[in-house]
Amino acid sequence: MKQCTHANALPHPEPEPRSATCLECLAAGTHPVQLRLCLECGHVGCCDSSPLRHATSHHNESGHPVMRTFEPGEEWRWCFVDHVLV
Repeated sequence: MKQCTHANALPHPEPEPRSATCLECLAAGTHPVQLRLCLECGHVGCCDSSPLRHATSHHNESGHPVMRTFEPGEEWRWCFVDHVLV
């Protein structure tokens, strides 16, 4: 089973969210389906089910490897590089 090779290098504690929602969606006049938090820098972006996929765009531009859900009651994390749940 493939494992994430980036989780051990994440900052502790995790960064504070930079915003309460996806600012890129607000600027574009769209609405996020769900939110994701970058565990490297605290960027909040929308999920891949949202029209503009800002969390994935953030990873592609920054290289930050791991994000977590930013939805209440959810706890999972995703590694974009290794394509696995962390």
